[in-house]
Amino acid sequence: MTQSTTLPPHRTVGDPPAIREPAHVPVAHVVRGGLIEGVHHGSVVVLAADGSVEFQAGDTEAAFYPRSALKPLQAVGLLRAGLPPLDDPALALVAASHSGEEQHLTTARGILAAGGLTEDELRNVPDLPYDPAVRDEWLRRGLGPTRLAQNCSGKHAAMLLTARARDWRLDDYLDPGHPLQRELAATVEDLTGQGIARVTVDGCGAPLFSVSLLGLTRAAARLATAAPGTEEGRVAHAMREHPEMVSGSGRDVARLVRAVPGLLAKDGFEGVQIAALPDGRAVGVKIADGADRARMPVTAAALAHCGVDADVLAPFATTPVIGGGAPVGALRAVDSLAP
Repeated sequence: MTQSTTLPPHRTVGDPPAIREPAHVPVAHVVRGGLIEGVHHGSVVVLAADGSVEFQAGDTEAAFYPRSALKPLQAVGLLRAGLPPLDDPALALVAASHSGEEQHLTTARGILAAGGLTEDELRNVPDLPYDPAVRDEWLRRGLGPTRLAQNCSGKHAAMLLTARARDWRLDDYLDPGHPLQRELAATVEDLTGQGIARVTVDGCGAPLFSVSLLGLTRAAARLATAAPGTEEGRVAHAMREHPEMVSGSGRDVARLVRAVPGLLAKDGFEGVQIAALPDGRAVGVKIADGADRARMPVTAAALAHCGVDADVLAPFATTPVIGGGAPVGALRAVDSLAP
């Protein structure tokens, strides 16, 4: 799928990335009692401020699915497609994989209400809140899965609101052939600079576009360096100012954004992470086995290549390995990822 309906005339879209078995390499070690107990494979790319590749490991050019790390690009696409004005917290929620906290649910309801829409019109999969503590409280209250609680409800609410503003059909807004999804595909191609290799269905039911890790990271850099007032700049500003709306209170991505001034960051299921600084330095991470526990230590190692202070990165660089209720080791990036 390489059709593009809204590409700016000055942008050239390259060929789709190759569909192949990715040549991942070891990126993280699980160390217990001084021995390497486990190894996570993956791929990492680091871009310099001029867009050149400063560091890479593994296979950064094979086609893969970014999962929710694609949401910032989709948020830009929704603005380009005519998403009515939203305040910054709501726009951040459009790019979110939220925890299901009350702030997230209230904001998603507000996006729907702006178009006279209701939760019943959402087509995402009903689910419990993503955050374990929020989920436990939800269950204690006797509540079950809902479309609003599902972590992608902000994106879906914005899709519906955009479709209503453009007078497009609402009942099939998730069809890849729907005008809305064709607009979003065009934006993904524009921002990554490459055609879409394959389209499938994400966990929430929305179309999911396959690009490369390198292309996704270049798109993150484009958002991070965008001028204020542009669609890219508006999404980047909202995500930087409201990281807890993009993820949740206490989530590692929100803490990383608060710790690194000007950072734009988004995670995705199956071990995906992008992060970009205002000058265009950017990193992309894919953990081959999808293990979320390896995502942040590897991201911290990649950000060290961007000059982020080691003391700032220290809380994110390792994850304790527990034995008998006490730390006996750590999960950390492999030495070869160090600058």
